[in-house]
Amino acid sequence: MTIVAGFSATHNGSAPLHLAAQIARTTGEQVIAAAILAGPSVIGIDQLDREYHHQLSIQVLRSLNQAIAQMRTDVDITPVVHRSTSIPRGLTELTAQHNADLIVVGSSSSGLLGRIALGSVTERLAHTARVPVAISPRGYPRSPLTLERLTVGYGGMSGTTPIVGTAAELAVQWDVQMRIASFAVRPPLMLSGSIEPSAEDLVTDQWTSNAVRALRRQLDRARETIPLPDVDLVIGMGIDWSTAVNDIAWESGDLLVLGSAAAGPLAQVFLGSAASKILRHVPVPVMILPQMQG
Repeated sequence: MTIVAGFSATHNGSAPLHLAAQIARTTGEQVIAAAILAGPSVIGIDQLDREYHHQLSIQVLRSLNQAIAQMRTDVDITPVVHRSTSIPRGLTELTAQHNADLIVVGSSSSGLLGRIALGSVTERLAHTARVPVAISPRGYPRSPLTLERLTVGYGGMSGTTPIVGTAAELAVQWDVQMRIASFAVRPPLMLSGSIEPSAEDLVTDQWTSNAVRALRRQLDRARETIPLPDVDLVIGMGIDWSTAVNDIAWESGDLLVLGSAAAGPLAQVFLGSAASKILRHVPVPVMILPQMQG
């Protein structure tokens, strides 16, 4: 797998490079560290503007090389400065040129430190990419370690993305642990006296039981073709999405895998509402799988 990682000297910095290097250290693949110069084509511009763009390219490449050098990594990272009409388009063009299987981008700079917020670039890629898109939390640090575990966020929807099976293949291929997580938001109804605590517990227990059965069915189907080791099934609950997502334990080396919505276009990532809410609150990197329809 070749990984295309976006770099910005002014916004999300080196966080995408740090995540890309960690994934590449796990998979043994190459990283294309890409700085995209967004703007109109240089064809037809005058000599003065052409010289400006040339100097800008040199400056950006210098910043990119410095960022790579500061990582002190043994991962194969190739710096590339690419001009395109927009950053998302430029990353997509490089993905096609290098036959890459993954795009890595960073959180918007407006997001909380250690969390993910979709900016204009990540928003567009997360809804249009034809390969998986990994997003690093804001300020994601460099690490000499590999990924340790894939956590599959399963919503129980009847979409067409075989998220559990796809994640299982990656877990075996990358030699990492795997767990499946489902999340439920439980409004604090009993605090207002609008429902008896015993009735609320019954509803919650029934939902949990149904969720576990659905998760086991997905897991059993994946095991028909993939030699999976033990897989943990966990349920996160809370009065809101933040508490539900953080109701389960997260560790360094975790990567959350989310599937695309059933309404997404053919072979594209399309982030559903539940996935969007989970993404905003999780304290680890996220990889969004594109929807594949036959």
